[in-house]
Amino acid sequence: MTYALSPSLQTAVFQALLADADLALLVGTNVFDSAPTGQVPELYVSLGSEDVRDASDGTGTGARHDFTISVVTTQSGFLTAKEVAGAICDALIVAPLTLARGRLVALNFLQARARRVQSGGARRIDLRFRARVEDN
Repeated sequence: MTYALSPSLQTAVFQALLADADLALLVGTNVFDSAPTGQVPELYVSLGSEDVRDASDGTGTGARHDFTISVVTTQSGFLTAKEVAGAICDALIVAPLTLARGRLVALNFLQARARRVQSGGARRIDLRFRARVEDN
């Protein structure tokens, strides 16, 4: 197993989200590597947690990355947040990601969880994806 491909995968995911025109129409450039500080946008996307497991086999080293991307909004209702979540799925699943190191073998949507955040009436959707990568 290697965790060495994690930066490359994160960069590819982040760049794919920033470059997606449909997502940009919904959130502009409000895509963050971590939760924003200071003046927090009304609607934004944030990269979140990641769990990694060995996926090496006889042909080489690899890993399975389960990672979260969150949509957070203070807007009433879930409709806009769900539209953003759909655009994220399209941006990541439709177009293949190119990694600076390694190769993306597969990227799949696993689950989503939509909920109200207790403080302030915000809404949040956590999207969970699984990426299988191998080193080259």
